[in-house]
Amino acid sequence: MVNQMKEMDPEMIRAICEQLQPLHRVSRDVFTKYGVKRGLRNADGTGVLAGITRLGNVHGYLLNEGEREPIEGHLTYRGIDIYDLLYAFQNEDRFGFEEVGYLLLSGSLPTREQLDRFTEMIGEARSLPDNFTEDMIMRAPSRDIMNKLASATLALYSYDPNPDDISTENILRQGISLMAKYPVIISHAYQARRRYFEGQSMYLHVPDPKLSTAENILRLIRPDESYTDDEAKLLDRCLILHAEHGGGNNSAFATRVTTSSGTDTYSSIAAAVGSLKGPRHGGANLKVVQMFNDIKEHVADWKDEDEVYAYLLRILRGEANDGSGLIYGMGHAIYTLSDPRAVSLKAAARPLAEKKGYSAEFELIETVERLTPKAFGEVRGQDVKVMCANVDMYSGLVYKMLGIPEEMFTPLFATARIVGWIAHRMEEVAFGGRIIRPAFKPLSKNVKYVPIANRK
Repeated sequence: MVNQMKEMDPEMIRAICEQLQPLHRVSRDVFTKYGVKRGLRNADGTGVLAGITRLGNVHGYLLNEGEREPIEGHLTYRGIDIYDLLYAFQNEDRFGFEEVGYLLLSGSLPTREQLDRFTEMIGEARSLPDNFTEDMIMRAPSRDIMNKLASATLALYSYDPNPDDISTENILRQGISLMAKYPVIISHAYQARRRYFEGQSMYLHVPDPKLSTAENILRLIRPDESYTDDEAKLLDRCLILHAEHGGGNNSAFATRVTTSSGTDTYSSIAAAVGSLKGPRHGGANLKVVQMFNDIKEHVADWKDEDEVYAYLLRILRGEANDGSGLIYGMGHAIYTLSDPRAVSLKAAARPLAEKKGYSAEFELIETVERLTPKAFGEVRGQDVKVMCANVDMYSGLVYKMLGIPEEMFTPLFATARIVGWIAHRMEEVAFGGRIIRPAFKPLSKNVKYVPIANRK
């Protein structure tokens, strides 16, 4: 068991928090009064324009005379529709994540020779530095693999002979190295978690430089290193769909913000990992799984839509699940009629669900997806006609069917998104030019300093 930090004085902590309570109360009218864009969102829900990018485009609505008009969602990487990429890889029966990585990092699709050289370079960079697993992962294991991924990312700075150079060439070198090493880091961190927090045996496998990223991930986390081609291809699809999602998502923006300060690659990417961990961002896939576990426990007949609907109302009222009032996996800041990532994963998950005996769970997810807009409208007192499932609604089930433990869900997201983060970092360095520094309205009034002897 890992030694815990000594607890601080709980009464002092409680007293300070009580002192802060009135200072943390701000009515929404104050934000409106000063024109504050909460969450960097405009009043109509659109994002505040904070930058430009040639990387990805997330398109989910049209603006018609100032009003949002719902459309089917589209996602493009460097202008290429994600559906076209997925169709090509499926039609040619090959892995595509490495090619998508090349596309996002270089700006164009690779030739066969370029792809082979790029894939070979990734394979050669997979191994961690000597004793890295023992010194940086095993000596300080973490219950949460995302935290270990962030600390391991920062630790790699110490092994880099040229860590602070922010030229495009050096950032690309560092990015390819991180892209290669993330599957190994998260698998070793998972094994350390099993050993120190669950008392189970560890299986520390060596990555195979000739295998794809998806194949290596399955090989590294499974005791017997076995997997099927269909399993690896489905995981490859997940990685492709998570590789990039525009500059406005929270973790990509974190990359941009930290990059604009001139910091090193490892610090910037570690910040993105911390952002992605949050349950409102990449951690939502785990929240979806936990929510469905709760639904399955409290709904006797999953096929009874009235019973499912009644429980969804309870969730939305904060009376069930985690009390948040949220149905995780539903709704998106940009997508309206559909999220192309969810559509793609749903299509791929259906045959696997039938094959592996998960049809009932799959149908339950579909039921929740179908009933949520009506339930949301009833609780909120409005007519909600447009609300789509997002990628998190189906990614958790896919991972579950692949036998991937829940602790690995969000780390897998990071393993894919590292490509987009590095591409955004290079782009920000290239034409950002200024440190990102938004303004905050100060609400504190001037007060006089009171000598310590006179304070009560």
